[in-house]
Amino acid sequence: MNARRLIVGISGASAPIYGVRLLEALRAVPDLETHLVLTRAAETTLRIEMPEWTPERVRALAHASHEPDNLAAPIASGSFRAIGMAVVPCSMKTLGGIASGAGGDLLSRAADVALKERRRLVLVPRETPLHLGHLRNMTAIAEAGGIILPPIPAFYHRPKSVDDLVHHTIGKLLDLFEIEHALFARWGE
Repeated sequence: MNARRLIVGISGASAPIYGVRLLEALRAVPDLETHLVLTRAAETTLRIEMPEWTPERVRALAHASHEPDNLAAPIASGSFRAIGMAVVPCSMKTLGGIASGAGGDLLSRAADVALKERRRLVLVPRETPLHLGHLRNMTAIAEAGGIILPPIPAFYHRPKSVDDLVHHTIGKLLDLFEIEHALFARWGE
């Protein structure tokens, strides 16, 4: 493998802007190959929230895009080497599927593979408020080795726009994969 690989899942939760901004940031990382799973629900949310971003335009940001129902895709196997996976945003339906280990679609199967292979899995859940079932699913994922990264805004970097807030969350995610970025000013810098 010449390049490191990162799998990105975009589910149908509100705020697909997080997934789009992540893919844009990853395009600038040399020697990093991205593999995308864009769910059908994510396509619907894109049309509603970001009509200027067609599913085709989002797919073009990744090096490879995989259909969500293709369980024979390379990323469905533990033998496909990757540094991990991020699901951005992660709907509660997707989070529940990952927590159960059912692997009913490619996104949840690829996440399950990340967990079973002890690779980094970062989920950015986009829901509020949370009920006990959501919290139990998040606990199950954390106990299995996954990381829950809610898109909670910080203000120490003095954001001036919504994009500044989005970039902070994406920067925190990139930090978890040890990917250098300049998306926000760090505390004390």
